[in-house]
Amino acid sequence: MNWIKQALSPIIGSEAERVARTFLEQQGLTFVMQNYRCRSGEIDLIMRDGTELVFVEVKYRKNSQHGKAVEFFHAKKKRKFESAVMYYMQQNNFNPSVVPHRIDVIGIEGQGQHQPIINWLKSV
Repeated sequence: MNWIKQALSPIIGSEAERVARTFLEQQGLTFVMQNYRCRSGEIDLIMRDGTELVFVEVKYRKNSQHGKAVEFFHAKKKRKFESAVMYYMQQNNFNPSVVPHRIDVIGIEGQGQHQPIINWLKSV
C-alpha cells in the first residue's frame, strides 16, 4: 500500500503548488519560476511582488487533524530553504543585501469538493 501513497504524493504536491500560484497571482504577485532545485534544497515557487523577490514554500495537508500545514515549516526546513534561496540569488548574480527579497509560506488544507483553506504567512 505504501507505493500507492508515494505515487500519488507528487500529484498532490504539484496541485497544491498550482493552487498557491493561482492564489498569489490573484493577490497581485507575478510568477517567476516553479520547483527550483539545487544542492541545498528546493524552492516551490519564486514570485515577484513589485520589485521584491518572494520565495515560497508550499505546504499541503488533507486536514488539520495533526496540525496546520504552515506549522510543518519548522526551523530545520527553514534553514535548508534559506540556503536554497541564497544559492538561487548567487547563481543569478543577485546581491541579497541589495535585492529586496522575502520568504513566504503558503499552507493549504482540505481536499475534495470543498474549497481549500489557504493560509499565507509573509516574511517568515
